[in-house]
Amino acid sequence: MTVPRRVALRSLFALAVTAFTGGALGRVALRAPAGGPDGPPADDPHAFDEMYGGRRILGFSGPGGEPTALVDGRPLHLMRCADGGYVTPIDHYESCPTPLAAVRAAVDELGTAPLSPLAGAHGAPTDPTGGSPRGVHA
Repeated sequence: MTVPRRVALRSLFALAVTAFTGGALGRVALRAPAGGPDGPPADDPHAFDEMYGGRRILGFSGPGGEPTALVDGRPLHLMRCADGGYVTPIDHYESCPTPLAAVRAAVDELGTAPLSPLAGAHGAPTDPTGGSPRGVHA
Protein backbone atom coordinates (compact mmCIF):
# COMPACT_ATOMS: atom_id res chain seq x y z
CA MET A 1 0.00 0.00 0.00
CA THR A 2 1.43 3.36 -0.97
CA VAL A 3 1.10 6.52 1.05
CA PRO A 4 -0.36 9.41 -0.91
CA ARG A 5 2.10 12.21 -1.49
CA ARG A 6 -0.14 14.75 0.29
CA VAL A 7 -0.19 12.68 3.51
CA ALA A 8 3.58 12.27 3.41
CA LEU A 9 4.12 16.01 2.89
CA ARG A 10 1.74 16.89 5.73
CA SER A 11 3.59 14.51 8.04
CA LEU A 12 6.96 15.98 7.10
CA PHE A 13 5.64 19.51 7.60
CA ALA A 14 4.23 18.64 11.04
CA LEU A 15 7.54 17.03 12.02
CA ALA A 16 9.51 20.09 10.87
CA VAL A 17 7.24 22.48 12.78
CA THR A 18 7.51 20.36 15.92
CA ALA A 19 11.30 20.18 15.67
CA PHE A 20 11.63 23.93 15.08
CA THR A 21 9.29 24.82 17.96
CA GLY A 22 11.04 22.44 20.35
CA GLY A 23 14.43 23.82 19.38
CA ALA A 24 13.32 27.41 19.83
CA LEU A 25 11.76 26.76 23.24
CA GLY A 26 14.83 24.77 24.28
CA ARG A 27 17.10 27.72 23.54
CA VAL A 28 14.87 30.02 25.60
CA ALA A 29 14.80 27.56 28.50
CA LEU A 30 18.57 27.14 28.50
CA ARG A 31 19.36 30.85 28.12
CA ALA A 32 21.21 32.17 31.14
CA PRO A 33 20.75 35.79 32.17
CA ALA A 34 23.33 38.22 30.82
CA GLY A 35 24.89 38.51 34.26
CA GLY A 36 26.07 34.89 34.18
CA PRO A 37 25.26 31.85 36.30
CA ASP A 38 25.54 33.72 39.62
CA GLY A 39 22.32 35.62 39.03
CA PRO A 40 20.61 38.15 36.82
CA PRO A 41 22.22 41.51 36.10
CA ALA A 42 21.22 44.40 38.35
CA ASP A 43 20.36 46.69 35.42
CA ASP A 44 17.70 44.34 34.00
CA PRO A 45 14.29 45.56 35.26
CA HIS A 46 12.73 42.10 34.82
CA ALA A 47 15.58 40.11 36.37
CA PHE A 48 15.09 37.62 39.19
CA ASP A 49 16.54 34.23 40.06
CA GLU A 50 15.30 32.49 43.19
CA MET A 51 13.87 29.37 44.74
CA TYR A 52 10.17 29.80 45.49
CA GLY A 53 7.79 27.08 46.62
CA GLY A 54 10.43 24.44 45.96
CA ARG A 55 10.91 25.60 42.36
CA ARG A 56 13.60 27.62 40.67
CA ILE A 57 12.08 30.69 39.06
CA LEU A 58 14.10 32.83 36.70
CA GLY A 59 13.17 36.03 34.93
CA PHE A 60 14.95 38.34 32.52
CA SER A 61 14.25 40.75 29.68
CA GLY A 62 13.61 38.84 26.50
CA PRO A 63 13.25 40.02 22.92
CA GLY A 64 12.14 43.63 22.71
CA GLY A 65 12.63 44.10 26.46
CA GLU A 66 9.52 42.06 27.33
CA PRO A 67 9.77 39.94 30.48
CA THR A 68 10.59 36.27 30.03
CA ALA A 69 10.08 33.74 32.83
CA LEU A 70 11.16 30.17 33.45
CA VAL A 71 9.87 27.80 36.12
CA ASP A 72 12.23 24.86 36.69
CA GLY A 73 13.70 25.60 33.26
CA ARG A 74 10.34 25.58 31.45
CA PRO A 75 9.05 28.79 29.83
CA LEU A 76 6.03 30.45 31.41
CA HIS A 77 4.12 32.93 29.24
CA LEU A 78 3.59 36.37 30.82
CA MET A 79 0.86 38.66 29.53
CA ARG A 80 0.63 42.39 30.16
CA CYS A 81 -2.72 43.64 31.48
CA ALA A 82 -4.41 46.95 30.75
CA ASP A 83 -3.80 47.99 34.38
CA GLY A 84 -0.04 47.58 33.87
CA GLY A 85 0.17 44.29 35.76
CA TYR A 86 0.89 40.76 34.54
CA VAL A 87 -0.99 37.46 34.37
CA THR A 88 0.02 33.94 33.30
CA PRO A 89 -1.91 31.08 31.67
CA ILE A 90 -1.90 29.41 35.10
CA ASP A 91 -3.76 32.23 36.85
CA HIS A 92 -5.84 34.56 34.66
CA TYR A 93 -7.84 35.80 37.64
CA GLU A 94 -5.28 37.94 39.45
CA SER A 95 -3.32 40.80 37.92
CA CYS A 96 0.08 41.00 39.62
CA PRO A 97 2.12 44.22 39.75
CA THR A 98 5.41 42.66 38.56
CA PRO A 99 6.55 39.66 36.51
CA LEU A 100 8.07 38.17 39.69
CA ALA A 101 4.73 38.42 41.52
CA ALA A 102 2.94 36.80 38.54
CA VAL A 103 5.40 33.89 38.46
CA ARG A 104 5.08 33.40 42.22
CA ALA A 105 1.26 33.37 41.88
CA ALA A 106 1.56 30.73 39.12
CA VAL A 107 3.80 28.59 41.35
CA ASP A 108 1.28 28.94 44.19
CA GLU A 109 -1.53 27.80 41.86
CA LEU A 110 0.47 24.86 40.51
CA GLY A 111 1.07 23.37 43.93
CA THR A 112 3.00 20.14 43.38
CA ALA A 113 1.87 19.71 39.75
CA PRO A 114 4.51 20.06 37.03
CA LEU A 115 4.35 23.05 34.69
CA SER A 116 2.82 22.01 31.39
CA PRO A 117 4.87 22.58 28.24
CA LEU A 118 1.83 24.47 26.93
CA ALA A 119 2.30 27.21 29.55
CA GLY A 120 5.20 28.60 27.50
CA ALA A 121 2.79 29.52 24.74
CA HIS A 122 -0.54 31.24 25.12
CA GLY A 123 -2.80 28.47 26.38
CA ALA A 124 -3.98 26.83 29.57
CA PRO A 125 -2.36 23.71 30.95
CA THR A 126 -4.54 20.61 30.65
CA ASP A 127 -3.00 17.76 32.67
CA PRO A 128 -5.54 16.74 35.36
CA THR A 129 -2.95 15.10 37.66
CA GLY A 130 -2.18 18.20 39.72
CA GLY A 131 -4.38 20.88 41.10
CA SER A 132 -4.84 24.12 42.88
CA PRO A 133 -7.42 25.66 45.19
CA ARG A 134 -9.12 27.28 42.17
CA GLY A 135 -9.26 24.05 40.20
CA VAL A 136 -6.49 25.07 37.79
CA HIS A 137 -4.61 21.98 36.66
CA ALA A 138 -1.12 21.79 35.26
